[in-house]
Amino acid sequence: MHEFVVWAPNVKKIAVKLGDTLHAMSGPDECGYWRATVADAEYGNDYAFVLDDDPKPYPDPRSQWQPNGVHAASRLYDQKNFVWNDHAWQGPPLSSAIIYEMHLGTFSPEGTFDGAIQRLDHLVELGITHVELMPIAAFAGDRGWGYDGVALFAVQESYGGPEALKRFVDACHCKGIGVLLDVVYNHFGPVGAYAMKFGPYLTDRHRTPWGNAVNFDGMGSDEVRRYFCDNALMWMCDFHIDGLRLDAVHEFFDRSAVHIMEQLSAEVEVMAATLGRRLLLIAESDLNDPKVVTPLEAGGYGMDAQWSDDFHHALFTLLHLEEKSRGYYADYSSLEALAKSLTKIFVYDGEYSKARKRKHGRPISGLSAHHFIIFIQNHDQVGNRATGDRLQQIVGMEKSKVALALVLTSPGIPMLFQGEEHAATTPFLYFADHEDPEMAKMVAEGRRRDFGAFGYDRDQISDPENRKTFERSKLNWDEVHEGEHGELLEWCRKLIHLRRTSPALNDGDMGHIKVDFSEEKRWLAIKRGLVHVLCNLGSEDASFDVPPGHALLLASSSKIGLIGGKVTLPPDSLAIVSGEAT
Repeated sequence: MHEFVVWAPNVKKIAVKLGDTLHAMSGPDECGYWRATVADAEYGNDYAFVLDDDPKPYPDPRSQWQPNGVHAASRLYDQKNFVWNDHAWQGPPLSSAIIYEMHLGTFSPEGTFDGAIQRLDHLVELGITHVELMPIAAFAGDRGWGYDGVALFAVQESYGGPEALKRFVDACHCKGIGVLLDVVYNHFGPVGAYAMKFGPYLTDRHRTPWGNAVNFDGMGSDEVRRYFCDNALMWMCDFHIDGLRLDAVHEFFDRSAVHIMEQLSAEVEVMAATLGRRLLLIAESDLNDPKVVTPLEAGGYGMDAQWSDDFHHALFTLLHLEEKSRGYYADYSSLEALAKSLTKIFVYDGEYSKARKRKHGRPISGLSAHHFIIFIQNHDQVGNRATGDRLQQIVGMEKSKVALALVLTSPGIPMLFQGEEHAATTPFLYFADHEDPEMAKMVAEGRRRDFGAFGYDRDQISDPENRKTFERSKLNWDEVHEGEHGELLEWCRKLIHLRRTSPALNDGDMGHIKVDFSEEKRWLAIKRGLVHVLCNLGSEDASFDVPPGHALLLASSSKIGLIGGKVTLPPDSLAIVSGEAT
């Protein structure tokens, strides 16, 4: 026996189809829900809904299993059937996190959760505390980045489906790794988004880059908000996910008295207390608004952290001077900008932005740096380049070592993108699998048009729909320990170990960091308590005085040594000296 429930305020009649039999549903109640209890329904049965006089059956908007794709019938899934082994699990705090962003389809040769499990020891040995999965909610086709999800409660079947996700999370926890999941609550994908057949999940009162916005504040929005909050709680409760990364919250349009982020934060806080374990919410926001990560008690939205794009832009334009005049990079390209991103987080905290042609942002007002995720590579900053080239392919190995060190010694929480730790030679390209030829053409043309602002020619951009584009993006595990790849991997491992064992590098108080720099000579000296990070991006050697009692812990070049109380850095190099007890 199973009770089918569906929110469908837009329809006049509805039936659930189980096998070849239609079962009429009663409703709607005053909230718009329809119900039907079917005596012979059981887990494993396929079902769909028939709406009004439309003969086509549609999958459940809350389907937890789409084994035959997003266009086919849903399947009843038993969330309680899996046997977990992580009963004593308690994830590490975000303040001590080393995050590793992962795309399931390209992380392993198999492109599945089970394939990724086989590579977890690599992350354990590296010192990773959390993996962050790019979106895994079911989308049309068998490959993609995941940001076109349409069945948000179901796990993409080409990755292994819901049971495989549980095996992956369980394996991560048993190895001491937390799991964060990227979720998309700002739009539905363009193909297979049947939820709109049932109710007003979207509204034309607001617009986003993907079309109509999610209906967070209009008629029927109570149940739309319930849909997304329940989705978040499902991942955390039923799949034991440790936290969510909310994609592009600046595209949430909500004029309600209680913003959707506030509601979600409050409900997750209750869930954390109920489960007795730490749960996290991380936002992607380009607003430079500290309200996103200000606690609920202080009138904020209560997100635990947000991605910090300003750090990436400031550092990248110093490493790759050719980018400084392209698009939003025009707002950066100075050591002053990088220094501000290290000491104030937001480079634009009220200043005029040339790219936006207006003032942007506001100061973070005493918040800990541990509310901000720092990176030099991520899926956007690699995959949204015309050729998907990685940092070392753009600026070389020496500058890549410098960048990695600045990320891993920053006051924010560091995040690596898959393959960054060993300077992967494989690109990470944008790829998709749209079944509609017209949609595929539109996506390809759209990317060519978007890259025009960055000066790329049309023929430089890989065809997202070609399966070879996807296959080329898979990591090559045979190269991980070879030559300079193994050298960078060891450099990364040592940096992570240093961060995890240094009190100064785990201090998120922005008042405890001082940055000196020379714009002309292009050197930077970061002082975090007794740890000094010294960096030279200039064309000539740079010398730094080292306080008595400080030792040279790490150096990006074998030419660097501590002699006579001084460290001299050749161009494009970095050293870390420390007075902490070792």
